[in-house]
Amino acid sequence: MPQEDQRLEKLKRFYRRSRRMPSLGELAGLLGFRSKNAARYLAGKWAASGEISRDAGGRLLPGRAFRPLKVLGTVEAGFPSPAEEEAADTMSLDDWLIDDKEASFMLKVSGDSMIDAGIMPGDMVILTRGRQARNGDIVVAEIDKEWTIKFFERRGGAVTLRPANRKYRPITPKEELRVAGVVTAVVRKY
Repeated sequence: MPQEDQRLEKLKRFYRRSRRMPSLGELAGLLGFRSKNAARYLAGKWAASGEISRDAGGRLLPGRAFRPLKVLGTVEAGFPSPAEEEAADTMSLDDWLIDDKEASFMLKVSGDSMIDAGIMPGDMVILTRGRQARNGDIVVAEIDKEWTIKFFERRGGAVTLRPANRKYRPITPKEELRVAGVVTAVVRKY
């Protein structure tokens, strides 16, 4: 493996372990450079090729090297059928799960009020802020100064937040309701 590829692999390991990109100083240390300038130069090469990107302040951001997974085909969820592995394409989970990166964010779920909707404690939900909540959407909302994740239901002018677990009752705001975002995806790690 060429040295530049080995260095990129070190950066990817750092990102997976730390769940963030390093500063230029951290990158220099990670790669054994004595100065930030060497790290800045290499980061510039990676940014030019799209492996990483940078924000307006120059901070490193993950690029295409951090996202794609191979799509090998499909698998039958009904009756078994012969599996054919074919490298169909590569896919970024960000591209597949997130429509608007600027308006999207993630939260970790605690509690079991949405288990019948397939949202379990420990799952990560991806939300889009600024999207108008419609009946049947799953939302994260602040209701009377408490945060929750529930189904959104509007009847006339009244809004009700409904759980997906019979142990819990629907909630209607006594004072205020603010929808922080509409859930667009659920991510679960086994």
